[in-house]
Amino acid sequence: MSEEKKTLSTKYNPKEVEAGRYQFWLEGKYFEATGNPAKEPYSIVIPPPNVTGRLHLGHAWDTTMQDTIIRMKRMQGYDVLWLPGMDHAGIATQAKVEAKLKEMGTNRYELGREKFLEKSWEWKDEYASFIRSQWEKLGLSLDYSRERFTLDEGLSNAVKEVFVKLYEKGLIYRGEYIINWDPQTKTALSDIEVIYEEVQGKFYHFRYPIKDSDETIEIATTRPETMLGDTAVAVHPDDERYQHLIGKTVILPIVGREIEIVADEYVDMELGSGAVKITPAHDPNDFEIGNRHNLERVLVMNEDGTMNKNAGKYEGMDRFECRKAIVKDLEDLGVLIKVEERTHQVGHSERSGAVVEPYLSTQWFVKMQPLADEAIKLQQSEDKVNFYPERFEKTYLHWMENIRDWVISRQLWWGHRIPAWYHKETNEIYVGKEAPEDIENWEQDEDVLDTWFSSALWPFSTMGWPDTEADDFKRYFPTQALVTGYDIIFFWVARMIFQSKEFTGEKPFEDVLIHGLIRDSEGRKMSKSLGNGVDPMDVIEKYGADSLRYFLLTGSTPGQDLRFYWEKVEATWNFANKIWNASRFVLMNLEDFTAEDMDLSGELSVADKWILTRLNETIEQVTKNTDKYEFGEAGRHLYNFIWDEFCDWYIEMAKLPLYGENADKKKTTQSVLAYVLDQTMRLLHPFMPFITEEIWQQLPHNGESITVASWPEAKKEYHDEVAVQEMERLMSIIKSVRNIRAEVDTPMSKQINMVIEAENDSVVNELEKNRVYLERFCNTKELEVSTEHQVPDKAMTAVVTGAEIYLPLEGLIDIDKEIERLEKELDKWTKEVERVQKKLSNEGFVKKAPEAVVEEERRKEKDYLEKQAKVKARLEELGK
Repeated sequence: MSEEKKTLSTKYNPKEVEAGRYQFWLEGKYFEATGNPAKEPYSIVIPPPNVTGRLHLGHAWDTTMQDTIIRMKRMQGYDVLWLPGMDHAGIATQAKVEAKLKEMGTNRYELGREKFLEKSWEWKDEYASFIRSQWEKLGLSLDYSRERFTLDEGLSNAVKEVFVKLYEKGLIYRGEYIINWDPQTKTALSDIEVIYEEVQGKFYHFRYPIKDSDETIEIATTRPETMLGDTAVAVHPDDERYQHLIGKTVILPIVGREIEIVADEYVDMELGSGAVKITPAHDPNDFEIGNRHNLERVLVMNEDGTMNKNAGKYEGMDRFECRKAIVKDLEDLGVLIKVEERTHQVGHSERSGAVVEPYLSTQWFVKMQPLADEAIKLQQSEDKVNFYPERFEKTYLHWMENIRDWVISRQLWWGHRIPAWYHKETNEIYVGKEAPEDIENWEQDEDVLDTWFSSALWPFSTMGWPDTEADDFKRYFPTQALVTGYDIIFFWVARMIFQSKEFTGEKPFEDVLIHGLIRDSEGRKMSKSLGNGVDPMDVIEKYGADSLRYFLLTGSTPGQDLRFYWEKVEATWNFANKIWNASRFVLMNLEDFTAEDMDLSGELSVADKWILTRLNETIEQVTKNTDKYEFGEAGRHLYNFIWDEFCDWYIEMAKLPLYGENADKKKTTQSVLAYVLDQTMRLLHPFMPFITEEIWQQLPHNGESITVASWPEAKKEYHDEVAVQEMERLMSIIKSVRNIRAEVDTPMSKQINMVIEAENDSVVNELEKNRVYLERFCNTKELEVSTEHQVPDKAMTAVVTGAEIYLPLEGLIDIDKEIERLEKELDKWTKEVERVQKKLSNEGFVKKAPEAVVEEERRKEKDYLEKQAKVKARLEELGK
């Protein structure tokens, strides 16, 4: 216990509890991995947040899960490393910096590459400090001595190493391909940077005339402007309608170019006319068809989304303006058949919001098949990565089995510059970790690598790789767990697995815990446009980090989405408040009680034995469920134990010996209270670190911080099933008496007579032994316990396991007054029943009223009849 022992303040105030606590942990270096060879290592690398802004609720959820695992493992005696870091987030950060420059009246081209990168680093430093302050607010137990950034020198070396090695193996190549292109930022996008939105658009149908024939062939498209780049029309080889046309040519309207009709099994005969235009430079599927049929690739757009010289008279027009002009021209030519309104999915750039253009471009690619094959083989071995929930392994494998080559170049300045140089006079390409020696004859590639390229190396590049002798790499890699959302299984999890297998020969982590998305209370995705986002810092400001953390951890099952409700966060605050008040009571009754006074060897009451047994069971359940990442289940067990059993039952029962005259019993009770509260705070610590540290510091022990206190273990000597059965019988009796009192409106303050008929002498002895609890919590005037007795004539009764309870009515109520009250109540419910039944027997009402209104009346009838029956039964019991 801390030397400056202080009592807990009268009210639970999260701001007071959490203030300065994180600094205490950092100064104690409790979060730093020790490298102690006597301990087993356990490591997690944080999914690095982007330095584009402050953390959102999804980050809070993701990192709280990791912190819960890490804190438990640290307490279990592992040498724990939770490695923090951030991602440079190429396109996202560059877009933010460029927007800022625009406000200043300049742009990156005016600044030049070097000055622009200086501004980007300034942005990174500013937002990294925001993120660290938010990590602190959440109480994340990160080892800041090992913090990394995806653009730091060590990671840059790792990126170059990987690029060069893959290039040398022929797994990185430069080529033309259809990529996702953002015309606004003028860069390639990875699939995850494309957001698909439903858009009200049009489907244009027009005819292409067959050369030297009166026939035409109908095609349809949502992007008429791309027809200028058509190099074929495709039909299915089995489509009888077009068998005679295969191999012939059509005349491309407006352009006048001849293009061939080809047969390809990709075409869906049932869709539209069964004939499709093929534009290999502007559609990924058309690109593949073009490769199969050796078609020309005609690019008709510029990088900024305007039409180029191949577009003829439309050159210089914006793509959407061109669309309108072409449709008008096709109409004038008489080849436009119809225009259908159609809702369809359109890709938008996640960063700029621009409509993404499938675009033919020369880029750098990773040849994925060999890497994917190895990753798939890994999942077929005993050493596979374990997915939680297991179903997400299928999602992962489906993507790996249908892999496409990965475009890794980005037309940006902020990021890892591609380590490739082009000779100024020859076509020679040089790829290497260092620049060529005669650098004046070479120009480095202007592009940078996709952000995911460096993120894919995160589990091992952060540990010192490619130096395989680095201490951290040898000790903490592979890592034990990765926690991330299902939305980036393809884009990050998969890439980490295949890169790790390729470069270290090992999987990057044992387990992958997949969670869903956080949605608002109506189940909608949180977004700026809907204005339904919730800032985790606002939640902490109002209810504290512990309440937010506990809600996030217990509000969902693995793999499922989580709905945010302010009311549920408030409910977790109430739980924290309950813990606080119970702890205050315990601490007030432990005055001058030290760790040396702790003694559980004395005579334990049934309540003592019961709470110690239930503590054992709670330890087992919390440990087991947290290890399985079932945080909701672990939290439920903790909640039930703390609120229902420890606070509502044990503490109340403990007051008898605490306020009694027997010093030995008082000391034993103090020992049980101190022990149970200490162990409970340890169990709860990974979930609610701040409040548990505050309470634990006041308890009798010799430890420095709960963060490094040992994790509770169930102790056989404190397990007593007989005591549990005895206690459950006592609680059943007390609850039954309380229910009867409530039913007849008799306050707990009024003493009553009570008769218990036990089924045998053993139950009699047990209840007599615990008579003090029955007298106190049932507030009895006279209590008779036996196997045989005269059953009272008029009594309220209840049955519990092994016994029947009788409460004579004369001692409970004034019978005449109660009969008078019940007769009035019966009259009331009888009138209500008559009224509702009259309404329901009216055919006009039943037929004409809305169904919901009729159902409501039926519900009322059922309710009133039940209440009427209960009152009649009570009157019969009273002899009326």
